Amino acid sequence: MVRQWVKLCLRATDEAFKGGWFRSGDLAMKHPDKYIKVKDRLKDVIISGGENISTVDVETVLFSHPAVLEAVIVARPDNHWGQTPCAFVKLKDGFDVNAQELIELCCDHMPHYMAPRTVIFDDMPKTSTGKIQKFVLREKAKVLRIYI
Repeated sequence: MVRQWVKLCLRATDEAFKGGWFRSGDLAMKHPDKYIKVKDRLKDVIISGGENISTVDVETVLFSHPAVLEAVIVARPDNHWGQTPCAFVKLKDGFDVNAQELIELCCDHMPHYMAPRTVIFDDMPKTSTGKIQKFVLREKAKVLRIYI
């Protein structure tokens, strides 16, 4: 059992370093001063009507609202645009904010196509170490029948 796990890890490491580059699955920008800024995970980028949307950028705007405790953006399938941003938000205790207010906040601070079309207020599924399980939220977004 341990040998199989070690072989699997070695294969994954070989694949990640294929060609002498570390392929982490992250998207990054290299600035002229050689500073590198990680923008998002490749698998998390939302493509809506041909435009790429960084989930991190949208989450940053949502976190600027004083009521937002946790926010996660995932792709939601859309018949017209291909995908649209879907926000899962947990509010701080004592705050009452509606979805439209958060959508308008995003529209005021970024291009409208980047703003979530759907906002779901819910607790976030997490691993035992506290990491949010985005794959669970992606599955929830796929089956949503709520239109805002």
